[in-house]
Amino acid sequence: MQKPSLSPLQRCPGLSRAGVWVATLTLTACVAPKTPSDKQAAPRKPKVALIMKSLANEFFQTMEAGAKAHHAAHRQEYDLLTNGIKDEQDIGKQMDLVGQMVARGVDAIVLAPADSKALITAAKRALAAGVVVVNIDNKLDATILSDKGLRISFVGPSNRMGARLAGAHLAANVERGAKVVIIEGVPTAENARERRLGFEDAIKEANLHLIATQAANWEMGKANQIVSALLNEHPDLRGILCANDTMALGAVAAVKAAGKANQIHIVGFDNVKAANELVRNNSLLATVEQHGDQLAVFGIEYALDLLAQRAPPADKQTPVQLVTREALQ
Repeated sequence: MQKPSLSPLQRCPGLSRAGVWVATLTLTACVAPKTPSDKQAAPRKPKVALIMKSLANEFFQTMEAGAKAHHAAHRQEYDLLTNGIKDEQDIGKQMDLVGQMVARGVDAIVLAPADSKALITAAKRALAAGVVVVNIDNKLDATILSDKGLRISFVGPSNRMGARLAGAHLAANVERGAKVVIIEGVPTAENARERRLGFEDAIKEANLHLIATQAANWEMGKANQIVSALLNEHPDLRGILCANDTMALGAVAAVKAAGKANQIHIVGFDNVKAANELVRNNSLLATVEQHGDQLAVFGIEYALDLLAQRAPPADKQTPVQLVTREALQ
């Protein structure tokens, strides 16, 4: 014969009815199914800041557009903040932008520094705050980084190689010993220095006569003034090597104003839309494509990799190619 089941009170005479009620609630809470609100929150998306140089420059407008297009296709993977300075020489403002992004709690900063030395201080503060920093476009000064014990990845092209390609193409279109000038960017910027060195490499190899190197600080108007003065001083000038397309546009205008459009060859760097059109109509001999629309994307993707893997920083070289009229046909 089966024994009748005993209640909790019968099994444990010392247990009160209130104790049974509490025990029952406790057991129920332990075995009750989880509700949606009990689920763990989804991991927070990393927040990436892209800080560029002058957004008045078409190259950086293209860079920003490329970054935003990439983010639109990967919204579930990260959040993006973009910003830049109005004047490429406003180094203090760009340093402030780095500090602002750190204060806003970003996880990574992709930085195209206006100055290769000054921005290291801001980058160091970001690293100290636990922010991943990836350097694009203009390389931070390697000597200063080493002296400060900092390792920051550079993701970008070989500016020296690109400038050498453009310089060699100009040399192939002028006579041996021809007089040429270099219009460089901001001298303290690493990419300006590398492009100048690349032009010099090509000039030496072709035995051209470099008569002047002057800085137009990436600006069209300043390049126009410098080239106009050089044309008056050197009427037999045959070539102008410009470290970016903005300055090349100023040089083209100066040459046209002097009535020497068919006598002087000009090369640029960046392959912005306006320069590309001048190459097509033979007003500009060549420019260099460094894929500005993808340069920030390369940096963003690498920053996300570093955040995910916590791997040691390493440099990554991106492609450059010469853009000529023949290549565009």
